[in-house]
Amino acid sequence: MRKLRFGCALALVFAATTAAALPKDETKRLNDAATVVGEMRNAEDSGIPEEIWRKAECVVVIPGLKKGGFIIGGEFGSGVMSCRNAGQWGAPVFMKMTKGSAGLQAGVQSTDLVLVVMNRKGVEKLLGNKVTLGTDASVAAGPVGRTASAATDAALSAEMLAYSRSKGLFAGIDLSGGSLRPDDSSNAHAYGEGVSAREIALGTKVVAIPVEARTFTEALGRNVRATTGVK
Repeated sequence: MRKLRFGCALALVFAATTAAALPKDETKRLNDAATVVGEMRNAEDSGIPEEIWRKAECVVVIPGLKKGGFIIGGEFGSGVMSCRNAGQWGAPVFMKMTKGSAGLQAGVQSTDLVLVVMNRKGVEKLLGNKVTLGTDASVAAGPVGRTASAATDAALSAEMLAYSRSKGLFAGIDLSGGSLRPDDSSNAHAYGEGVSAREIALGTKVVAIPVEARTFTEALGRNVRATTGVK
């Protein structure tokens, strides 16, 4: 009996370890997203304002949204999303984005994109099977800098604020008509079959956050550097 119990315990440990190991593509996506968040929050005069960040319900990060590829004349990208639950950033949900018509600036082949979801209405729309930006959910260009004083009424009332950069510089992007949806295959790799994006994002079902996601969740919660000249 003792041997049987020991064997079962080993099996459970092995299963947990196996479930926690993500494929290289998902791990890279999380690491790239963490880098984008850190750099776009810390940009001195063009970063995401902390006032906006503190009010965010969820954040979607698409590192390296690409032009062309298998969607002729459009864009595609893979990223991750996390939502705040009880003041803490929750388990990341893997996401996909496609856009059927060119929205990137001329000459730009890829851009990093951050969507800051500002209210519960935006969260609910985002957690459906598919949301069309600009149609199902309102998106406005987010104000930049240390404060949100430059925000327009349209930006402050939008369900999502968009931030994008190309080659290290903040750049404009037209997201109208873009389709954003959960990446079911990658989410199954991370959390197992039968767990929905909504359950993961809202924390209504307890899931183990993959160890590979720690860098990303820490980047979301990390305080930006002070502006007093002290590094």
